[in-house]
Amino acid sequence: MKRFLITVASLVAISTAAMAAESGWLHDYEAAKKQAKEENKPILINFTGTDWCGWCIKIEKEIFSKDEFKAYAKENLILMEVDFPKKKEQSAEVKAQNKKLDKEFKIEGYPTIFLIDAEGKKLSEKDLGNHKGDAKSYVDLLKGLLAKKE
Repeated sequence: MKRFLITVASLVAISTAAMAAESGWLHDYEAAKKQAKEENKPILINFTGTDWCGWCIKIEKEIFSKDEFKAYAKENLILMEVDFPKKKEQSAEVKAQNKKLDKEFKIEGYPTIFLIDAEGKKLSEKDLGNHKGDAKSYVDLLKGLLAKKE
């Protein structure tokens, strides 16, 4: 029985990692910071409610799912999603991590999005979740913010 549970847990972990890799969004904060440090890229951290927040769904549909954003992000960012779903299942570890991050970043609503460095320090004080525009204008906004930091 123990071996069965270990096998099931391993399959769930592999499946979760594969889904995150496919979408480009990580769900493990320490892994995101490690990757950011290794690749010398900032993290775009997205506090969201993927299955209930209308504005979160809108920004996903109009910006994050577009090829222009995906191409830019793949080359220039580490994507980190901190999700607070109402229907989707999450592990206890992810729930605890997300609750801690919510408190650490003083999140007041969703979506709330920041650029941060590999240490977790904000590179953008302005919340990037209230953007009005398309994928191109969002990429331009990110490019402008990152150019100021260089």
